Amino acid sequence: MKLLVTGAAGFIGMHVAQRLLDAGHEVVGIDDLNAYYDPALKEARLAQLQAHPAFSFQRMDIADMAAMQRCFESHRFERVVHLAAQAGVRYSITHPHAYASANLVGFTNMLEACRHGGVKHLVYASSSSVYGGNTKMPFSEHDAVDHPVSLYAATKKANELMAHTYSHLFQLPTTGLRFFTVYGPWGRPDMAPFLFADAILAGRPINVFNHGDMKRDFTYIDDIVEGVVRLLDHPPQGNPAFDPQRPDPATSRAPYRVFNIGNADPVPLMSFIGAMESAIGREATKHFLPMQDGDVPATFADTSELAALVGFAPRTPLTEGVQRFVSWYRTFYGR
Repeated sequence: MKLLVTGAAGFIGMHVAQRLLDAGHEVVGIDDLNAYYDPALKEARLAQLQAHPAFSFQRMDIADMAAMQRCFESHRFERVVHLAAQAGVRYSITHPHAYASANLVGFTNMLEACRHGGVKHLVYASSSSVYGGNTKMPFSEHDAVDHPVSLYAATKKANELMAHTYSHLFQLPTTGLRFFTVYGPWGRPDMAPFLFADAILAGRPINVFNHGDMKRDFTYIDDIVEGVVRLLDHPPQGNPAFDPQRPDPATSRAPYRVFNIGNADPVPLMSFIGAMESAIGREATKHFLPMQDGDVPATFADTSELAALVGFAPRTPLTEGVQRFVSWYRTFYGR
């Protein structure tokens, strides 16, 4: 197949594109290579993909509708994996307009392009952050998510609503994936694993928020990619049992679904830090701080729906995943 992967120079995007190429597909990647974090890392990820003859790249801002139209007119994509977005919970507090442009305008452009381009399945990135103020654990797709605690989360919830509208009006099959704390080689520099490794190896203290009393459903990148790729061949058909008197947020009569994709095994933050210290061979100096605005104390994914549909079952133990990440980090940065 010919597939589009947006955000192809990003962390998850690079790994998904590589997996699709290895499976024999033709992949077009787009990314704007912005400076939210070091563009050199994005360029290095992109170089991994450009070594493959079935990969082509277009530098593009998804908020540019004309550019998106030209891309879709030049290619007949069968399926699209839409991962391009302005990421980061805390950055959304200080740079709200970046999220309106990429996550709202850009997502509208993607829906329009898929609608007119005859795309058979749009799989897009949502986020565990949509659960916001929910405290019932584990987080279930069947629970309402109406209380976001960051603008980033609000834009991701908006994406799910926008996707449903296009599924309803135009029968565009859409699947949203709520990612839970993805980590691994080529990870993002603004996320905890990268920040911890960088600080520990440099002999700097690490910031430990909520005084360490946090849990995260850390999910290794290879397990995430396996779930994404399996799901591509399962476009939603609509739920004939959908009851508008008791509407299920995860399904619809339209060809629309939302899934959690995580490890379903929350890890205490201090345990994750311990695994990082063991992999590096050095104890971290810890700077304990209060909870940050927009953050939540725990995440825990109920992945039973994705397991039932595609057999999703994360297989990478935390210690192994952290070791792989640290090995990559040391090799890439010569540390």
